[in-house]
Amino acid sequence: MNTASDSAAQPRWLNDEEQRVWRAYLHATTLLEDHLDRQLQRDAGMPHIYYGLLVGLAEAPRRRLRMTELAMQAKITRSRLSHAIARLEKNGWVRREDCSSDKRGQFAVLTDKGAEVLGHTAPGHVAAVRQALFERLRPEQQKALGEIMEIVAEGLQPDEAGADLPWLR
Repeated sequence: MNTASDSAAQPRWLNDEEQRVWRAYLHATTLLEDHLDRQLQRDAGMPHIYYGLLVGLAEAPRRRLRMTELAMQAKITRSRLSHAIARLEKNGWVRREDCSSDKRGQFAVLTDKGAEVLGHTAPGHVAAVRQALFERLRPEQQKALGEIMEIVAEGLQPDEAGADLPWLR
């Protein structure tokens, strides 16, 4: 007789096909992240995560976001964001502004210099993304990949208050 405690004690191992897919995913995402990181380091002297922060600010109204919102967009801890923003500030690409309505809150603001760096860096980055991903996939594969990743992301981003999410740490 199979009870709930028996099934909880027994791991549900990946079958051979699931293992193949999982390992292919890990291998591809590691290589892709490394490829993009190297391109951005070479072309702009910044890691991929910093580029993503600059893009998030560039797309925000008045090129500014609350630090908590930027951490949420980037899916990183507030501590990691604070370190990244300090480095971007040192380069003159971002500045912090205090929030007048919340004494503890701060905004990250993309500077003109940061926007200029982003403008020079974006074409090479887009070319690297296109070459590494989109040129290798047929249009129907691109569509399927997008749908799959949306489903995975939706399932991993809980809506309930108090969820253990990086940007809340």
